Amino acid sequence: MEFLSVFIKSAFVENLALSYFLGMCSYLAVSKSVKTATGLGLAVIFVLGITMPINWAINTYLLSESGWLGTDLTFLRFILFIAVIASMVQLVEMVVEKVSPALYNALGIFLPLITVNCAILGGSLFMVSKEYGISNSVAFGLGGGFGWFLAIVAIAAIREKIRYSHVPPALRGLGMAFLLTGLMGMAFMGLMGLDAAALLGVK
Repeated sequence: MEFLSVFIKSAFVENLALSYFLGMCSYLAVSKSVKTATGLGLAVIFVLGITMPINWAINTYLLSESGWLGTDLTFLRFILFIAVIASMVQLVEMVVEKVSPALYNALGIFLPLITVNCAILGGSLFMVSKEYGISNSVAFGLGGGFGWFLAIVAIAAIREKIRYSHVPPALRGLGMAFLLTGLMGMAFMGLMGLDAAALLGVK
């Protein structure tokens, strides 16, 4: 149940996109259509879900003073975390190019840019600061990715709908996207007082 509690908390209460506003570059750029937003959102779920336990293992067994080397190497955390993220993004890029060339072309430069998406690195750094174990790290990664997926698909759906609405010229494009993100962020911020463990009956 703790796994589910961490998953729900990271997806809704501590949403990476709408509570911490991480990964805004690709979030705003790719959210023009639901199809591309869905593809990028699924890629983020995969990358976060895979890199989180790997980075947990690296931080626990290699970088920490109580690890295998017996030396504090935490100053290498950023470099190694980004190396792991870059490797996983390269794998995702090859799979998407093979399975769906149309989606690969639609995502364009924003697919490899997941490597430097601050939501991915931020997730790993949050995992370290919260001192999660391996199972909670996996839950946090999957939940964070799912929350980011929900956020980008939701704003993409809204942007598709308002494309045919009467929007003042000054607010068209990114202006309206910023307003929508702010409103969605306020809605998710309202969940920050929610105790996911109590909601699920977890002690």
